[in-house]
Amino acid sequence: MTTEILMEKINLIANRLVNLGGANYEADKTGDKSEFSKGNIARDFGIEEWDWPQGVGLYGLTSLQQYLGDNRYQKFFNDWFTRNMEIGLPSKNINTTAPFLSLLANLESFHNHDYEILCYNHAQWLVEELPKTLENGFQHVTSAIGDRNGVILHENELWVDTLVMAVLYLNQAGHHFKRQDWIDESIHQVLVHIKYLYDKKTGLFHHGWTFSTRDNFGGIFWGRGNSWFTFGIMDFIQSFDNDLNSGLREYFIDTYRSQVNALISLQSPSGLWHTVLDDPDSYEEVSGSSAITAGILKGIRTGVLDKSYCKYANKAIDAICSNISEDGTVLNVSAGTGIGMNAERYKNVSIKPMAYGQALALIALTEALAAL
Repeated sequence: MTTEILMEKINLIANRLVNLGGANYEADKTGDKSEFSKGNIARDFGIEEWDWPQGVGLYGLTSLQQYLGDNRYQKFFNDWFTRNMEIGLPSKNINTTAPFLSLLANLESFHNHDYEILCYNHAQWLVEELPKTLENGFQHVTSAIGDRNGVILHENELWVDTLVMAVLYLNQAGHHFKRQDWIDESIHQVLVHIKYLYDKKTGLFHHGWTFSTRDNFGGIFWGRGNSWFTFGIMDFIQSFDNDLNSGLREYFIDTYRSQVNALISLQSPSGLWHTVLDDPDSYEEVSGSSAITAGILKGIRTGVLDKSYCKYANKAIDAICSNISEDGTVLNVSAGTGIGMNAERYKNVSIKPMAYGQALALIALTEALAAL
């Protein structure tokens, strides 16, 4: 891959991302509930709504803009946040925390003290008011379907998604506002999630854990779920300015390396990973593959992984690029995925263009660009 090819792909993806449009949120109120388990939730589509798919989408643009060192997407950010503030924010939960990652990262450019207060208050809410599981884990509370002001509690459940959707934000907010207690709590959350989601036999991560029956649901090794750790833990570590306790840092890195080694053994001949990692009959999925690739490239760039891992990352980058259409749509991205009790549940999730698919491919290609 040359710089020119990567920049061409990056620009295509980014342009498609900011023009994904909105979705008919009202359709969820009367929609076919049998379609919800397949990820066909109107709220999740497009770039307009304040929820996790769009929040990850914004984070991809933020990461690209930071790498390029300019403000090319600042008008888009200004318009997006202004529009959502005018509409009114939805219920507070794990998933609606994701847009705060980009709000926090762009505070200086917004010159809006109200945004700073909003960021501060939301981090405080995560610590003090978000429902907790046993052992004080962040309960994976999500948005209700068809009700912007409602939530689904998922009582006593830990999901791997939480690490990127909320824990990463709490960590970055702690650094921004100089709140060591928030930073400490974010570390605690990573440790709790590793404790209950990391599988010692395989080196992979389960999608979730429930304290109610003390099990990992169906015990499925979901591709994008694993990618939240591969990609998220590297951004988490990089949030520290060499002041992360060395024992904790090594523990996180050891877990990351173990997972990466498990992942590369499951990489398909195409360079992608399957939506159920250890099920070759499940479809190859690009958003999870992109986040895995981004995480591996970050590891190589920071010296956590040696250069022998480049061949796996390069193969994945080629595969990601071959899944970008002429208009910049990232193809073969699975829709939103709840926890399932068997592999079929994951294999039946619809393939749709999604803001997070655009963003994770964007981040992977940006990391590939940085590696040249």
